[in-house]
Amino acid sequence: MKAALSKRDEIFLEKSLNEKMWKVILMIGTPLALYQGLQQIFSILDTMMAAHISKESVSAVAYLSQLNHLLSAVGDGLAVGAGIQISRAFGEGDYELVQKRVSSLYALSFTVGAAMLAIILPFTGQFLKLAGTPETLISVGMRYFIVQLFTMVVTFLNNVYIAVERARGNAGRIFRLNLGVIALKLSLTAVFVYFLNGDLFMIGLASLLSQIFLLCFALKNSFFDQGVFSFSLKAVTAEGRVIGPMLKRSWPVITEKALFSFGKTIVNSMCTLYGDTMVGAMGVSNNLGGFTTNPQNGFQEGAASIISQNLGAGKHRRVLEAFKAVLIVNIIIGAVFSSIELWQLDLLASLFDSGSPEFHNMIMTVYRFEALGAVPLGINASVMALLYGLGETKLTLIINLSRVFVFRIPVFWFLQNCTDFGEASVGIVMMVSNVSVAVLSSLIAWIVIRNFKRTYATG
Repeated sequence: MKAALSKRDEIFLEKSLNEKMWKVILMIGTPLALYQGLQQIFSILDTMMAAHISKESVSAVAYLSQLNHLLSAVGDGLAVGAGIQISRAFGEGDYELVQKRVSSLYALSFTVGAAMLAIILPFTGQFLKLAGTPETLISVGMRYFIVQLFTMVVTFLNNVYIAVERARGNAGRIFRLNLGVIALKLSLTAVFVYFLNGDLFMIGLASLLSQIFLLCFALKNSFFDQGVFSFSLKAVTAEGRVIGPMLKRSWPVITEKALFSFGKTIVNSMCTLYGDTMVGAMGVSNNLGGFTTNPQNGFQEGAASIISQNLGAGKHRRVLEAFKAVLIVNIIIGAVFSSIELWQLDLLASLFDSGSPEFHNMIMTVYRFEALGAVPLGINASVMALLYGLGETKLTLIINLSRVFVFRIPVFWFLQNCTDFGEASVGIVMMVSNVSVAVLSSLIAWIVIRNFKRTYATG
């Protein structure tokens, strides 16, 4: 089997390895940041439409979304870890290995997703109870969660496709396709909720249909095109040098994402001390914070691919240049976006409060503290880009587990049991965990960069 590299891919690789790093980071990161920002708008509008149904629906979406993220961690982790290895092989110029990894990743993701669906679907009610979901939220969101399970399998494949397009620098295509997904999703949800008076199940159905829309393009561009990044059944293999590095880099990411989401479900359960609607208030606050963190994550993803490609090509000085560039960009995003949201917080909270002054105040209380972590999270996202790009996924595992299980859950327990901050504890713990994880990741980055310079004598 001989894999071919398209002219467009040749041009992108040349830019990734030789163009001014600021230009490369902005070229790849900006469309991904816009994509992530649009994803957040989609999540925000979804929450607003859920609020039109009832404030309990807002809490159900917030709670069940974390459970869905827990299950989706397998597919997400595979896409991230394996995507980095695809980028590295691309930078090394081993195009046959690129196609083998792309094809094997598709096969692996589909198999895992279908197996998870078959195991969980017959026991959905028991699973939700085991996860500590309040009975009121189970009754409101059970059917919504079921349709989300089917969405999960489709998303597994879509995440692989996005990871592949990111590795080849097609950030613009990612942006355009996801803009179409979001437009379809919001249109369907608006029709289902406002015109057909649908429930959460209909919101979930809109998500499924929009992801199937993206899957159609993934099939067209990956399964029916020719070239190094296309899917080939002949290229699917369990060969050690193909699958081994992908699994080695993926399992810490899978573990990190699953445990991070599990930890957030624990935090959600702890929030119910202040009533079930506090889960919704925290979910709204997280969505508002996402206006800042999602674009930061977009630049993180783009920078990680660039770092991996340059590492594979032996361009070690450019690895550190990429980290510096994404760090500055993410700090600016954090400072500007969070300041704007704090300025207009009362207006933003009114969009989600379902007309309840109590719920409105909960949202305001939580986000005032959470916003203070925007710049630290930008630092953390930049460090994660460096670590993902270098393949140091065990370190990203340590950072993300510490964020929830060291800096969030124990601190939250202390605030609830040893202080009289009350509802403000929900926002305070978010601020403390986000600032603390930035300090930890900065320390780890300093050690990694020092060792990197010693190893490659980058000066």
